[in-house]
Amino acid sequence: MLQPRKQKYRRHFRDRSGIQGVAFRGTQIAFGTYGLKAQGSAEITSRQIEAARRTMTRHTKRGGKIWIRIFPHKTITRKASEVPMGSGKGAPDHHVAVVKAGTIIFEMEGVTIEVAKEAMRLAAHKLPLKCKFINNNDRS
Repeated sequence: MLQPRKQKYRRHFRDRSGIQGVAFRGTQIAFGTYGLKAQGSAEITSRQIEAARRTMTRHTKRGGKIWIRIFPHKTITRKASEVPMGSGKGAPDHHVAVVKAGTIIFEMEGVTIEVAKEAMRLAAHKLPLKCKFINNNDRS
């Protein structure tokens, strides 16, 4: 699973206001021919990214090339169950990628459009937000 190699701080503020709005960067296909674009905003865990990647890889029978355009930089902490309030912030539990509406999550090339569309559809079911299949060849 994806996680940062090194961090300046072990624990992040939860700042949920950073999820709102639309993305200005990472909204165009840069590497592949087909893409999966976020329609909403969410925090996607590294487990969800890995599950979606595995689904796409399996459906394409390891053909073509897949790019992951998001990375889980933000640390989410969790306190143990039944711990009383107080005594500081919890220990780091997992990492999430903050994804705004319009962000390209995955890109793919080297497969037919039918295979890419179905692989992206299956991957979108693993993610906690609505996604849309986009094709770089449609732009003229």
